[in-house]
Amino acid sequence: MNKAKHLIAVALIAILALLLVENPLSDQYIRERPAITAQQNQLYAKIEQAAKRYSRPPENARIDPVWKAIPGYNGVEVDKRASYEKMKKDGRYDERKLVFKQIPPAIHLKDLDAAPVYTGNPDKPMVAFLINVAWGNEYLPDMLKTLKKYNVHATFFLEGRWAKENPHLANMIVSGGHEIGNHSYTHPDLKTLSAAQVRKQLEQTNRVIEAITGEKVKWFAPPSGSYRDEVVKLAKSMDMGTIMWTVDTIDWQKPAPDVIVQRVISEARGGSLILMHPTASTAKALEPMILQLKKKNLKISTVSKVLDEERIIKSEDGKFISGENERRSSSGNFDSD
Repeated sequence: MNKAKHLIAVALIAILALLLVENPLSDQYIRERPAITAQQNQLYAKIEQAAKRYSRPPENARIDPVWKAIPGYNGVEVDKRASYEKMKKDGRYDERKLVFKQIPPAIHLKDLDAAPVYTGNPDKPMVAFLINVAWGNEYLPDMLKTLKKYNVHATFFLEGRWAKENPHLANMIVSGGHEIGNHSYTHPDLKTLSAAQVRKQLEQTNRVIEAITGEKVKWFAPPSGSYRDEVVKLAKSMDMGTIMWTVDTIDWQKPAPDVIVQRVISEARGGSLILMHPTASTAKALEPMILQLKKKNLKISTVSKVLDEERIIKSEDGKFISGENERRSSSGNFDSD
């Protein structure tokens, strides 16, 4: 009896196996499965290749013998798994769907000994406009209008006495989304003042700016670029970084607008801090300057944005990739919150 049951079971298994082999649906599944797997493997392989091309190590902040304090710059990696999840539905590689992870450096700008900043990280394709204001009220509205037209934000370093006398203009600058910095109270040569006098200049200006605009100041620009090491240390003790410049428009000499534009465009590079003032020539030069900097594939923003560590990622054809594709970023500069 048991032998008969065993034979029946064997026969049933054989029949089922035969049906499965002859079933066209099963045949199609067996043929298609390797193709789907191969397609997925090919997609992942392309993502892995892109990951190698895009990978960059983080760069630590450092003191350069010429340029003094230079901020660090995040490294970047492709998040292969997240990128694959975004692409697998379509089953094809799409560079626009790559997901990036930013890797912070070990040493940040705030970790360095007190030193002035003359430039951002040269690998960052972004520049900042530094606009020192102690006069030139009549040119500010036109400059602000041009900046707004091109959605450009700058850092305005205000003399404290000027801000106290022109609160409406100071607030007009802030309402335009611009950053405010400290440019001393009465525009003295800080190199010649005592430590107590320097501190008074900086504290007085910060109090006025905060009272008028509500903004807490993070950056300090010495009048005429004159300082000594003690001045930089005092500023750092007050949680302010000392900002110099990479490119000087020399607009106080009243050159023609095209001279200013040529001077800036010929010298500007990644990380450049571009110094200017509210003058008639600068007001006219601002629009062509913005347009030509953008042609050089340079973003324009505030000092804080240029000096932060966030890496600006470009696609392989040189276009900027949206930050929406990033999983995380980091900071670690004077303005880290």
